[in-house]
Amino acid sequence: MVRKTDFNPAKSASARGSYLRVHFKNTREVAKTIQGMKLRKAVSYLGDVKEHKQAVPFRRFSGGVGRTAQAKVWGVTQARWPQKSADFVLGLLKNAESNAEAKGLNIDDMVIRHVQVNQAPKQRRRTYRAHGRINPYMSHPCHIELTIVEEEKQVEKEVENKVQKLSKRRLVRQRTKTVA
Repeated sequence: MVRKTDFNPAKSASARGSYLRVHFKNTREVAKTIQGMKLRKAVSYLGDVKEHKQAVPFRRFSGGVGRTAQAKVWGVTQARWPQKSADFVLGLLKNAESNAEAKGLNIDDMVIRHVQVNQAPKQRRRTYRAHGRINPYMSHPCHIELTIVEEEKQVEKEVENKVQKLSKRRLVRQRTKTVA
């Protein structure tokens, strides 16, 4: 599990939203999809989701979710286009981007390292049923937090000429071959 404190505060920026009135299950799927993406790619992906150009794969909460050809990209068959969840996550990404700019970080190198979606307390309403009964009519809000980190340039490791360690028996054999 990655904690928010595991990142270097000088190289990261975060944003969070609490008690957001947007479906938890849809938002969880959106968040898991963008985790690990570069910031620019995630923003364009969520824009495409809103325009139905790309779909969000539903992996965990997939009961009753329809199938679409756009899900093949992700290796699944079930996907949707959760507009409201995409809007809320997009807003948080913009906020995290602004926080990164305020810290003077390079926006093009930012990667979404941590996204967490938790269930918030349900908001209660009621719906009236036949024969004078009343049933609950609940909303399922959520808390979202995300952290973007400035990705460090990968430096290739220098190739070393490693001397192979030999056993005593092999060393003796090598000496006898060179002498003979």
